[in-house]
Amino acid sequence: MKDWTREELGEILRSSKKIAVIGLSDNPTRTSYMVSAAMQQAGYKIIPINPTINTSLGEKAFDHLDDLNDQVDIVNIFRRPEFLQDLLPGILSLKYKPIIWTQLGVVDENFYNELVKNGFQVIMDRCIKVEHSMTKRK
Repeated sequence: MKDWTREELGEILRSSKKIAVIGLSDNPTRTSYMVSAAMQQAGYKIIPINPTINTSLGEKAFDHLDDLNDQVDIVNIFRRPEFLQDLLPGILSLKYKPIIWTQLGVVDENFYNELVKNGFQVIMDRCIKVEHSMTKRK
């Protein structure tokens, strides 16, 4: 897996505006909600992807990534590693290549390799909120 530098992550975050969050909860006590709320407050458009909710953070939720009409810059994934393979068809069916970002502890080498083989940039096992706060300081 690529070892991203803080500078590279900072450039990705500075150039990105829209983040689709797979597994975003509507429960304010969940990590996905807290991290996404912080990113929303930092100015990013957050698009929830979760078939079990209607809205989160004031935004309409979509059942699946490929239900979106708009392109996003980053797909941030809050799902356990054993569910990553299930996300591949939806990601690979996209007509564009957003950055695929998995949160801390979310690692699957096969998922990573399949996405990279298909031309995606993949950031794995990093917290987007932590990286945003670290790159903001520079």
